[in-house]
Amino acid sequence: METVKPRIFLITGIPASGKSTVGQLLAQHFAKAVHIDGDAINSFIVTGKVLMSSEPKPGALEQLYLRYRQAAMLAQSYLETGFTVVWQDNCFGAALQYCADLIRHDSFGVVVLTPGVEVIRQRNAARGKDGYAGYTIEELDKSLRVETPRIGIWIDSSGQTPDQTVNEILERTKLKPDG
Repeated sequence: METVKPRIFLITGIPASGKSTVGQLLAQHFAKAVHIDGDAINSFIVTGKVLMSSEPKPGALEQLYLRYRQAAMLAQSYLETGFTVVWQDNCFGAALQYCADLIRHDSFGVVVLTPGVEVIRQRNAARGKDGYAGYTIEELDKSLRVETPRIGIWIDSSGQTPDQTVNEILERTKLKPDG
């Protein structure tokens, strides 16, 4: 396990890009770490939940941005007590800059996973859930690649295992795992 100054990683990409798997594996490389899943934050809403879709209903965007703010506050709180934080969520398009602006810390980094459409299609079919809510994979991929600001590290993980993707993140952020 790596002993380093605590930091926050925001891992994003479209559904089935590998955020959850890579996020969990990345967190395991640090002596004190937490993995915050945006979907888990969203699950705190018991009644009145309005999910995002290709045609958002009233309240959907407000709840999405509330989710981002809550995750960022949780990440900051854990960081302040010495934990490295891996926050993974669907933050693309203008939302990525919004999420990045929520974290005001010098040890913050963005990782954008960008496997190709066919890889996403295969992963989405294999995972037994559909995270696309009226969108197509192609629409979200285009939003990610065309409308998302080029901040952080962008990784095409199409030909990588999750461990290889984590190793690339550690390498590119100058963090080498022990062992």
